[in-house]
Amino acid sequence: MPSSCKDIRAALADCLTSSECVLIQRNQPSDCLRPPLLDTLPTRCQQLKRGYGECKRGMIDMRKRFRGNQPIAVSKELEGEKPGQLYAGAAFNSGNGVKPTSGHEDEKVETVVGVDGERRVVR
Repeated sequence: MPSSCKDIRAALADCLTSSECVLIQRNQPSDCLRPPLLDTLPTRCQQLKRGYGECKRGMIDMRKRFRGNQPIAVSKELEGEKPGQLYAGAAFNSGNGVKPTSGHEDEKVETVVGVDGERRVVR
């Protein structure tokens, strides 16, 4: 099996072996993945099962053959961490030297002479 799905398969196996379906009800892990017992699994196990299925489908999807499956990232929200910014740069008005404006400041006006000899006002 390619290495792109091994991590999520191992995480699914760990989740299943520690679930109530296997530990308390004494079902086989393969039985817990089928519809009657699938609803009793924790949400995390159900998400891992879906992700594992998508990973396996991605291995034969011709659109992903050259790029490969996207790497599996552990959700920071599940671990209690706040997610980071989705864009580069500092947070808005985080004290990085940007001063707030009221909108009533004087505009800086420059006069520029164009190539054709006309004067233009640049703000």
